Amino acid sequence: MGLVLDIKKRFKSISRYNQILRVLMKYGFEDLVHYLEENKRYRYLQKVIPRSYKARVAEFSKWAKMRLVCEELGPTFVKFGQILSNRPDLVPLELTLELEKLQDNVPPMSENEAKDVVEAELKDKVEALFAWFEPTPFASASMAQVHKVTLHSGDRIALKIQRAGIYEVIIEDIKVMYRIARILEHRIPSLKSFDPIGLVRNFEVSILKELDFIHESINVQRFYNNLKRDRSQEQFAEAPKVYREFTTTKVLALEFVSGTKIDRIEKLKEDRVDTKVIARRLAISFFKQIFEYGFFHADPHPGNLLVLPNNHICYLDFGMMGSMLPRDINIFSSLFIAIKNKNVKKIIRVLQHLSNNAPIADRRALEFDIYEFVEKYYVREIHENEMSTILLELKDIIIVHGLKVPTYFFLFARSLVTIEGVIEKLDPNLEQFELVKPYLNKSATKKYNPIKIGSKVINSLMELVDYMDEFPFDLKNAMRRINSGQINVDLTHKGIDPMVHTLQRITKQLIKAFIMMTFIIGAALFIIFKISPLWNGISVLGMSSFTLAIILGISMVSNLRKGDYDY
Repeated sequence: MGLVLDIKKRFKSISRYNQILRVLMKYGFEDLVHYLEENKRYRYLQKVIPRSYKARVAEFSKWAKMRLVCEELGPTFVKFGQILSNRPDLVPLELTLELEKLQDNVPPMSENEAKDVVEAELKDKVEALFAWFEPTPFASASMAQVHKVTLHSGDRIALKIQRAGIYEVIIEDIKVMYRIARILEHRIPSLKSFDPIGLVRNFEVSILKELDFIHESINVQRFYNNLKRDRSQEQFAEAPKVYREFTTTKVLALEFVSGTKIDRIEKLKEDRVDTKVIARRLAISFFKQIFEYGFFHADPHPGNLLVLPNNHICYLDFGMMGSMLPRDINIFSSLFIAIKNKNVKKIIRVLQHLSNNAPIADRRALEFDIYEFVEKYYVREIHENEMSTILLELKDIIIVHGLKVPTYFFLFARSLVTIEGVIEKLDPNLEQFELVKPYLNKSATKKYNPIKIGSKVINSLMELVDYMDEFPFDLKNAMRRINSGQINVDLTHKGIDPMVHTLQRITKQLIKAFIMMTFIIGAALFIIFKISPLWNGISVLGMSSFTLAIILGISMVSNLRKGDYDY
């Protein structure tokens, strides 16, 4: 039985591989098929395709043909193209623009198929689980569809149901994609820098996460919690609640939210909604996600944004989210501030930090390109307030100079392009940079917070003290390895104890110097920011820190004068 199943799987993979070859030939990619099939089999495939179809396809550009190939090959390749469109560092701009148009036009599952998936996942009959199950989905895609459902409690929910058998289809397609990637990497050496196998591997991780609705439910809950924790007056965003008891890997139950799609401008005006207010609130809610929460909606197109009766904005569909470390948030804040201040050197330093200090082949050329970018930014009038324009132009410079930035950089840039397109329709005159300024300044100054600095210093000191306990053991262990011949060292110092003593003495003095410097910096910050309590307008904590620094300095000088030397 196992042998029969294995043969069936192999047949499916071969059949799917052949189908991919036929589709590639159909759209005129004979050269690519030639690399995949060196046994000349592609010539026979070529004869199967009607000439009339070839003539019709010839009207499209090669980039449009690639999009059509993805659409014809189905959900896996559509998703692959959509994810690839977020990597302008890997694919040409023309292809990126085409891949953004990808659509997965697939008829929805029947009511019975949808119910079968729900019952298999929730281990009960639909009639027992829900008071009402809407037979026709109100949203449908290649991987899932969404039905309106009413619970016995009266709550209305949106039930997202994964398409039956889609998981198995995608797994088989990924196997074929790996096979194609290995062949191309082997037969076209120039593609190694493109890393086809690594690209498929990253896609596999991404799409398997998307197929796991538990993962999406965690995204929704995390986004929801960020909004609930934000008690500020400028919190205008909402997210649906997750119903965990009806959520599995293939079924996702969310609160059903009623509202008006944000791009229905005429309907909003009929309802007496001020679109300028909505534009401002949308911009603020997105900037908060980036510069305060560090977790943002990466696909904020109009279909995923609803305007609620209270003029709040509800986000939908949390399959694609972006996450940023606090360090990276500070880097982005510093980047925009440096651009606004025309600080070319600072921009270069920030880009280096963003790319983990990657080496720059030609620093002078990079400096020239950044200088030109800054000057153009200040003289142009069109799009002068759009942050996405800044990121996209920087993206081109980053790619040219080979700086490797995190993937979320491009996700952030694309989501900004999308949301600014929505804002443009609501209020074309909105000064976005003026709105984001407070968040940039707040994020950039967070690292100068005295409490955080003190916490970092204390943690560093504790690590240093802990290491001092281990240092003699590490040193003795190293000496044993030297004596055993594992490490060859020409050591002329006679005796190890004096050396250990000297190192310990130097380390103690360094710790004291480090603490003294910390007190001085802390004192300056306490006094500059006027941290309470105050005496005659001066921070008492600042004066205390400065006094402690003086005492430590005197202690260090005293130790030196005592002649604490080796014998």
